[in-house]
Amino acid sequence: MDFRLPELGEGVYEAELVSWLVQPGATVKHGQNLMEMMTDKATMEIPAPFAGTITALKAEPGQKLKVGEVVLDYTEGSPAGTTAEVHPDGAAHKGHAEPVSESPTPDQGVAVLADHPASPPESLSVKAAPSIRYLARQLGIDLTRIQGSGPGGRILMNDLASHIKNAEPSAPKSAAEQTRPDYGTPGTRIKLVGLRRKIAEHMVQAKQTIPHYTYVDECDVTELVRLREALRETYARAGVKLTYLAFFVKAVTAALKEVPLVNATLDTEAGEIVLHDHYHIGLAVATSNGLVVPVIRDAGQKDLTQLAREIERLGTEARTGKVRLEDLRGSTFTITSVGNIGGLFSTPVINSPEVGILGLGKVVKRPVFDAAGNVRPADLIYLSLSFDHRVVDGAVGAVFGNAIIRQIQKPAALLLPAKGI
Repeated sequence: MDFRLPELGEGVYEAELVSWLVQPGATVKHGQNLMEMMTDKATMEIPAPFAGTITALKAEPGQKLKVGEVVLDYTEGSPAGTTAEVHPDGAAHKGHAEPVSESPTPDQGVAVLADHPASPPESLSVKAAPSIRYLARQLGIDLTRIQGSGPGGRILMNDLASHIKNAEPSAPKSAAEQTRPDYGTPGTRIKLVGLRRKIAEHMVQAKQTIPHYTYVDECDVTELVRLREALRETYARAGVKLTYLAFFVKAVTAALKEVPLVNATLDTEAGEIVLHDHYHIGLAVATSNGLVVPVIRDAGQKDLTQLAREIERLGTEARTGKVRLEDLRGSTFTITSVGNIGGLFSTPVINSPEVGILGLGKVVKRPVFDAAGNVRPADLIYLSLSFDHRVVDGAVGAVFGNAIIRQIQKPAALLLPAKGI
């Protein structure tokens, strides 16, 4: 019998096969995951709506498939006395396809769990979402040893977090021994599939169709550094991680209100510039598999505390494979940062179909002259703004950059309640 690719979500008509979780000859149970599919930078596992034996796979990883296309053949029913086989990367799950996004990066603070070379086999009776199963496999955690607190004993993220927290930590590793991102192996070839291919296609499309230019300016953030340092402990006691990024999201949103031409997209078919009346700010987040851009929706209606919470939530979900498909869509302007890695400035590529993007460098202390000609120490940051020259001329880009700087250099005003921009 043919199994066709089911509907994956509203407005989704095709997706890329990332990996098979079963092989020909495997017997599967109803609800067991068959494969991982990627669309719009979100990955979802597709469960079997049948019980039977896989006879043939009709697609290769990296292949793009349309909804309704035959992806595998199977025969219904399992041979007597046999047990459903699970591919090493697979997991059983009943229900609809759930997005799991990018592969999570294990926390360095749980080294005792990350030391396991592979996860123990999971029982098919374990109830847990695909994202939790994926994280457990990456950390070498046996889910059968965790008591779920959800309905019917379902294992929730809080249950997994408690298990990790209660595990006895191993001896601290040296800097050389700590887990590092995989930057590749010399002399090998890496197939361009999944998120990496999505990023490649998106970047090529942006660079080939958008005439970029980059405007760089310097911003004195001395007062911002002082204010954040004064507030950080207070916010932390309330469970909020206050970062510079929250202030910049607030400042950018105010600047977009001043210069609506930057909060726009270009409709080339209609020959129109579409100026948006909402402010959805994309945040570039590096994950172990590549870059994703979750979106803070209606940023103009959120105060600094709400923005800080959203930044932490979206960043965590992106890095741990829990980001939702709807959180990756609809941004009207994007912010990216190389400052946490150590870069001074960059020439960021526009997140098409937007017309602008802000790149943040690292904060550095340097001597500057004040109005009286005296030298004083100052905390400075470079702002790199790339624009679509079809929509935003150089002078307009400079006005927008100055609007951001003006907001950032009076950071106390950014603490005021949102006025519903």
